[in-house]
Amino acid sequence: MGTFIQLVIDGLSTGSIYAALALAIVLVNQATGLINFAQGGMAVLSAYVAYQFLQWGLPLILAIIASVIVSFFLGAVIERFLMRRFERGDPDTAIVVTVGLLTLITGVCAWIWSYNNLLFPSLFPLDSIPILGASVSVRSIGTTLVILAIMVLLQVLFVGTKLGLALRAVAINPQSASYSGLPVGRLLMVGWGLAAILGAVAGALVAPSLTLTPGMMDGALVYALAAVILGGLSSPVGVVVAAWMIGVLENLAAVYVPFIGHDLKIAVPFVLIFVVLIVRPQGLFGRKVVVRV
Repeated sequence: MGTFIQLVIDGLSTGSIYAALALAIVLVNQATGLINFAQGGMAVLSAYVAYQFLQWGLPLILAIIASVIVSFFLGAVIERFLMRRFERGDPDTAIVVTVGLLTLITGVCAWIWSYNNLLFPSLFPLDSIPILGASVSVRSIGTTLVILAIMVLLQVLFVGTKLGLALRAVAINPQSASYSGLPVGRLLMVGWGLAAILGAVAGALVAPSLTLTPGMMDGALVYALAAVILGGLSSPVGVVVAAWMIGVLENLAAVYVPFIGHDLKIAVPFVLIFVVLIVRPQGLFGRKVVVRV
């Protein structure tokens, strides 16, 4: 039982990292209608910015807050001067642009900070606490609680605030939103800025576990996209639940299913995607799109 509980909690912690990126992808999609494949690279850049502030002598909390602020403005600038040229054009072109942006950001990080593994301090203590016979790290619990809080805030933003409703209106029909008096350009910048903040949080959470490298979020981005497909692009709660499912089931399958083990556990989310797409194509928590003709 102790092993099972430890696997579940560690899976929730790992899934929370996937959830942070997945929430950022959902936020950009809700604001612009695009899928941002560069989200992992933006998270890595935010982590490097926090690392640089640490090198300049700032305490860890202040360094992360500073990187969050920088990330918000970086996301807004990327939307204003790059993505806006492609947002209302061919979606395939916009996707290629985000992939190119991911490559560019990774290269810039390697050019400035090199490909060497850099140590990034943890936001949470490295101690462990006993829970029902399992020794669970405080980092795992703290990571899960942070993502839970962000999920609640995003759900409140989209459903219960004028800003969230305005972001959704712009994504659905920017022309009508403009006729209604909404500042479409500024709202698009805010959407990308908020997504960049979520990327900064993800980078700060994952860097202490993996060490800081330009490609540290590549694997997490794949899992985040899987969580988006499973949970549904229209549901922040859904993508978090899906990310937690992926993290937990992957851990359990690696230990309790002999033919999977640690080598094949990456196949778990793709099997889940296959099943969900057959049964419920809009995702577990997504809304079915109805088109009137």
